[in-house]
Amino acid sequence: MKINTANFICSNTNWRKCPKENMPEYAFIGRSNVGKSSLINALTNSKKLAKISGKPGKTQLINHFLINEKFYFADLPGYGYAKISKKIREEFQSFTLKYLKNRENLVCLFLLIDLRVSPQKIDLEFMEFCALKKIPFVICFTKSDKLKKAEIVENTNQYKDYLLKQWESFPINFTTSSVKKTGLKEIVSFIDENNIQFKY
Repeated sequence: MKINTANFICSNTNWRKCPKENMPEYAFIGRSNVGKSSLINALTNSKKLAKISGKPGKTQLINHFLINEKFYFADLPGYGYAKISKKIREEFQSFTLKYLKNRENLVCLFLLIDLRVSPQKIDLEFMEFCALKKIPFVICFTKSDKLKKAEIVENTNQYKDYLLKQWESFPINFTTSSVKKTGLKEIVSFIDENNIQFKY
């Protein structure tokens, strides 16, 4: 599969106002400034589809994009160190969690993690939350272009070693770089396989 078209559909803070649940949907989430918008733009071969900002926490809405007229991408607000008020942060964490729990056509959540940093408590806790709530997710390690091959292996293994202490298996994961386009074909193939199986 090749992504040929990608169009912005809507932004909101209420999962009930999201597009109809008649197509498969893939959401992107991670700590603030982890590279969600950059990855979406790289996957869709667009520089401006998802807004990119150097300021953490810029995405504060659920942003929907229609891809190839056949499935949706949802860009979710980042969690972590966004420079916004505690009240606003709690509000969009609340509507994000409601979206994840209730969105029936959500096929998979792409959890983005900056591969340059050691395992972070907030990421690990979010993975545990997804597992408990049975929210299907895969890991996208981002910014691999900033690391040497040996560092990529070492840092990935840190997550693997930690999770395998508690989990039976290491989640499906992709090593990506929006700059060098690394891992994009693998993600698109994964989406294509899941689209075929989608039933609603």
